[in-house]
Amino acid sequence: MLFRSLILSCLLFAATHASAATLMVYGDSLSAGYGLPRGTDWVHLLAQRLQAKKSDYKVVNASISGETTLGGLKRIDAALRDHRPAVTVLALGANDGLRGADLAAMRTNLERIIDAAQRAGSRVVLVGMRIPPNYGTAYAERFQASFGDIARSRRVPLVPFLLEGFADRESYFQADNLHPAPAAQPLMLETVWKTLAPVIKVK
Repeated sequence: MLFRSLILSCLLFAATHASAATLMVYGDSLSAGYGLPRGTDWVHLLAQRLQAKKSDYKVVNASISGETTLGGLKRIDAALRDHRPAVTVLALGANDGLRGADLAAMRTNLERIIDAAQRAGSRVVLVGMRIPPNYGTAYAERFQASFGDIARSRRVPLVPFLLEGFADRESYFQADNLHPAPAAQPLMLETVWKTLAPVIKVK
């Protein structure tokens, strides 16, 4: 009887694991956990939250430090094939902005990534970014507006700004003043969660 119960439990676990939908975070160092102690980045915190809520989603972090939208475009097909995400959180563009990249090219790259994900049956949540005005007010404003334009054109939910609420607070950043510190990661999770939760239907 005990043996049968153990076998049944294993089968139920395997079935649950196999049916779990994948949520893929597809970003750069801001999502890859650059410079952070293991397990403290916002994507890891997201996985913990979903587990605590007994969600059917498993989280895959396909983010790479230093990634640009062009780099993301080049590897999106392989990422979609390997992970088969039901939901893709697209968080690229920061490095394009910091390098003063052509914004029309950045927009095209992001749109093509979204198109590829949607063709693969993945719902997309786009994460917006901003850059400091020292890059030029006109460029910074156009950069920020690009994400809203893309979200509207592709009809995807938008997280307006990943660093919302602390971008001007030095204590929330690592020594390089670019990458958020551990204390900022829960804030980033909450910012993304506001838009993501209705998409995955988790309260």
